[in-house]
Amino acid sequence: MRRVLVIVLVISLIAWVAVGCKEKTREKEKEIEAEIPGEISQGKNTEPQLRVYLADEDSVVTMGMEEYIQGVVAAEMDPNWPQEALAAQSIEARTFTLQKIAEQGTLPGRDAHASSNIEEFQAYNPSRINDNVREAVNSTKGMVAVHQGDFVRAWFHAYCGGMTATPKAGLNYQGEEPSYCKPVENPCREYVDEEIEFWSKTFSKAQIRDAVISSANKDPGDFKSIEISEAENGRAITFKVGDVSVPAPELRLALGSTEMRSTWVEAPVITGNEVKFVGRGYGHGVGLCQWGAKGWAEEGRSAEEIVKGFFPEVNIQKLWD
Repeated sequence: MRRVLVIVLVISLIAWVAVGCKEKTREKEKEIEAEIPGEISQGKNTEPQLRVYLADEDSVVTMGMEEYIQGVVAAEMDPNWPQEALAAQSIEARTFTLQKIAEQGTLPGRDAHASSNIEEFQAYNPSRINDNVREAVNSTKGMVAVHQGDFVRAWFHAYCGGMTATPKAGLNYQGEEPSYCKPVENPCREYVDEEIEFWSKTFSKAQIRDAVISSANKDPGDFKSIEISEAENGRAITFKVGDVSVPAPELRLALGSTEMRSTWVEAPVITGNEVKFVGRGYGHGVGLCQWGAKGWAEEGRSAEEIVKGFFPEVNIQKLWD
C-alpha cells in the first residue's frame, strides 16, 4: 500500500511540474511583445500608417500597412497560388517591413518608410492584387514573426533548390547569425516549374574579372582557374578566381542576380575566354523559400506552420486587429 501511495505521489508531482512548465511557457510567450516603431504607430492594437515611395511616379504616398502588404504580396508571389502560401508571404512581408523600419527608420535619401524599388526595399505592384491576395492578407492581419521580443529578419527568396542557406552562405551576412535561421529541407523541388529547377549561364572572363574587382577590390588578371574554395550543403560560400578570393553572394550580385540565379553551383568550367556555371535555385536561399511555401501549402500546412517551418524558434504574434 505504501509503495502504491509513493507511485501516486510521484505521478502527481510529475503532472504538477508539467502543468507548471506549460504555464511558465505561456507566461514567457505573453511577455514577448515586439513594439511597432513609434513614428508609424497609431496607438496600441491599431494598424500603422506608412509613407511609401512610388519609384515609377517619383512620389510619396501614405497608406495603411495592410494596403501596402497586399501590393507587396501580389508583386512577390503569383497571386493565384494557394492562399496559405500567400498568407505566409504576408506575415513575412509585414515582419520584414516593421523590422527594417525599427532598424533604420526612413529610407536613406527618401522621406518614406518603404519603397516600390526592389533594390531599396521590397517589390510592390498593386495592379496584381486580386481577391485571393486580399483574403490571404486579411487572414493574417497584424500578424508578425518575433523572436525574443524582436521582429525577425524575415528574409525570403524564390527557390532554394531543396535546402535553405545560412545568412553567411546566402548573403555573406557579417553579424551574429540569428538562431532561428538555419538550413531547412523543404519540398520546393517537387513543386517548382521544370524550367526553373536548374539553370546554366556562360560569362566572359572579362565579365568575371570586372565582377571580382567590384566585389573584392582586387584584380585577378587573366585568371586561369576558378574554383569553389568554401561551400555549405552544395552552395558556394567563397570562390577563388585565380589568386583572389571573393564571397560567392557578392560575385553573384556583381554578375547580376537574374543571370547568376544562385550560388548553388557545380565547379565552374573555363573554356577559352568563357566561364560556364551550372546550378539550381533562384535567389539567395535564406529564410522562406516561396516555391517551398507553395508546396507545403498544397500539402495542407497553414500559413503559421509554413513560417515556423522555415524559421524554427519564432512565434507568430498579432499586433493589431
